Amino acid sequence: MARSMTGFGRCEATINGRDIVVEIKSVNHKYFEFFCRTSRGYSFLEERLKSEINSKISRGKLDVFVSVSVPEDTQANVTVNHNLAAGYVNALKELAQTYDLTYDITASMLSRYPDILTVHKTPEDEDEVWAAVKPALDEALNRYIEMKKSEGERLKADVLGRAGHILEIVSKIEERSPQTVKEYEARLKEKIKDFLQGATVDEQRLLTEVAIFSDKVAVAEETVRLRSHFEELKNALDTDGAVGRRLDFIIQEMNREANTIGSKVSDAELAHRVVDIKVEIEKIREQIQNLE
Repeated sequence: MARSMTGFGRCEATINGRDIVVEIKSVNHKYFEFFCRTSRGYSFLEERLKSEINSKISRGKLDVFVSVSVPEDTQANVTVNHNLAAGYVNALKELAQTYDLTYDITASMLSRYPDILTVHKTPEDEDEVWAAVKPALDEALNRYIEMKKSEGERLKADVLGRAGHILEIVSKIEERSPQTVKEYEARLKEKIKDFLQGATVDEQRLLTEVAIFSDKVAVAEETVRLRSHFEELKNALDTDGAVGRRLDFIIQEMNREANTIGSKVSDAELAHRVVDIKVEIEKIREQIQNLE
């Protein structure tokens, strides 16, 4: 199933006494690029998060945010830096005396100054934290992937619609191409008659010239290959997993066939048809840049 490279998934949960938020979002990127932000002290989760997500997502620029709260029963020891506190108190007294200010410092006020209080938390078990985060991550990933699939199906429908239009144009080219040979034969015969001023036309020579022209403008091989590429395109879009690079290659081949047809046609109507094909191919190329 085709999946877009853009998506969003979020999960909020309380697991093992922890409030956990996992948020995943992504945009287009040629490769897998991973950026992660976690709550302070939980950066050890990043590698596990990356590995878990990369096992399910192969392309795109991903931004992941994980918030983990500390359980209420977590033990912590708070220490006071008395030397630093004394320094702040003395400095504030000096300011009050020097500038005739009111001196009314409180313990609550003093505790807000940098490094006065230091919290020493009991080290957390990384496996235990991961066990709490993993279910929330799985749910966020599921929602994220569902959004990617939904957007991917929309893109797939658009791509197949445009590819179907290309096949319609190819059918018109196949229908028109033999007619251009007949028209060339008629024009050539008329020119020869005018040149010979009514003399008998050498039919064998005429047939040879027409055959050369017919071979020069023949596009049957290219149109057959275009139809084949259309089938490859459909099959790729129905394949599970990342198909973006394969689609890139198929579109390159379709464009190559269109260019070859364009170099062969000598008829204005056919030339316009080729332009229409190339316009649709370019629009398909733009759309598949959004597919994983």
